[in-house]
Amino acid sequence: MVRAAVLPAVNAPLQITGIELPEPGPGQVRIRLAAAGVCHSDLSLSNGTLRQPAPAVLGHEGAGTVTAVGPDVTTVAPGDQVVLNWAPSCGDCHFCGLSEPWLCAHSGLAANAPYARRADDATELYPGLGTAVFAEETVVSARAALPLPAGVPLADAALLGCAVLTGWGAVHHSAQVRAGESVVVFGVGGVGLATLQAARIAGAGPIVAVDVSPEKEELARSAGATEFVVAGEDTAKRIRKLTGGLGADVAVECVGRADTIRTAWSATRRGGRTTVVGIGGQDQQVSFSALELFYFGRTLSGCVYGNTDPARDLPLIATHIRSGALDLSTLVTDRITLDDIPAAFDAMLAGKGGRALVVFP
Repeated sequence: MVRAAVLPAVNAPLQITGIELPEPGPGQVRIRLAAAGVCHSDLSLSNGTLRQPAPAVLGHEGAGTVTAVGPDVTTVAPGDQVVLNWAPSCGDCHFCGLSEPWLCAHSGLAANAPYARRADDATELYPGLGTAVFAEETVVSARAALPLPAGVPLADAALLGCAVLTGWGAVHHSAQVRAGESVVVFGVGGVGLATLQAARIAGAGPIVAVDVSPEKEELARSAGATEFVVAGEDTAKRIRKLTGGLGADVAVECVGRADTIRTAWSATRRGGRTTVVGIGGQDQQVSFSALELFYFGRTLSGCVYGNTDPARDLPLIATHIRSGALDLSTLVTDRITLDDIPAAFDAMLAGKGGRALVVFP
């Protein structure tokens, strides 16, 4: 039996309880978690913004050590340190054939199949986004366990599984930021902080961070922001003033709200790029006039998992971690226990802090 944070039903409080995991089957591995990041997507799964069968063990940003492997597993072995990949590509679908693994048609299938049971009543449990890392241990497909590059601390490596890959990819793959370009990042949470660091590594400047909380300024500047703007009615105007009156070359929206997306678009220069990373609900509708679409010539694009191929991108990101250019510790504002996840959800709702990291004994 292992301890886990179980979501009994959508919009129900998390319950910290024991669960029973099966032995890994063909193509599966069992992992003892070292750490798990508390991501806003987990909150969205818990409240129904994103679909997730329940009851479920949430958590999708994690790293740990392989303790057992099932038949036919050759990519990892017991004792290997790994990063969890919540969207493992199949390699065979139409999108994988286009070298777009972040759009894989089958990456989410694991979330729809029970993987464990509650210890108290044997109720079947589903794995949140296929990984279920809000638990001391988990069982996943071997395709979801990526070898941890050398020189990356295991606990901090949990952040690579979502925040860092997403922020890195938003800058380097989706927006394709070039040295000397101005970048504005909306939302200074875990993904926003990773995006700021990626923009700094890309040689962008100025780098403007925007958040509703003035308390986030020091955090944003530590990650690479050269300017900080407290969100308000004149946000786009203030960003244009900070970028030579033109607007930012690139705007990255990490919030997932219609008004923030609209502001990010308005803060982007003519011909610039607006990348939307934040995940909003179906009720969040964004409007543009046909004339402005023509006149401004901006590019508006969605961004799934940073448009990354984790197997390709993790080794590259690791080189920046080893050099000190990318500091994972600056993303973490709270190191917590499994029992503290509900409070971490409350903090996210209140717009407080960066990334909370569950560290397992």
